[in-house]
Amino acid sequence: MADFTRDVKKLLHQHECKFVRYGKGDHEIWYSPIVNQNLTVDGKITKRTSANKTLKNAGINQKL
Repeated sequence: MADFTRDVKKLLHQHECKFVRYGKGDHEIWYSPIVNQNLTVDGKITKRTSANKTLKNAGINQKL
């Protein structure tokens, strides 16, 4: 099973998104300056569609 978490976090860092804090369970809260809001990132993203949705919520138009 694929794990897209590392790729998503790498793209978030490249687009100046910042880790804010840990959330409940294995989730993390990140801040995206592109959309000027916080977003939730799952600690284990196993689906490509979930990874792309997270990037879209951050305002990043790149797909995995």
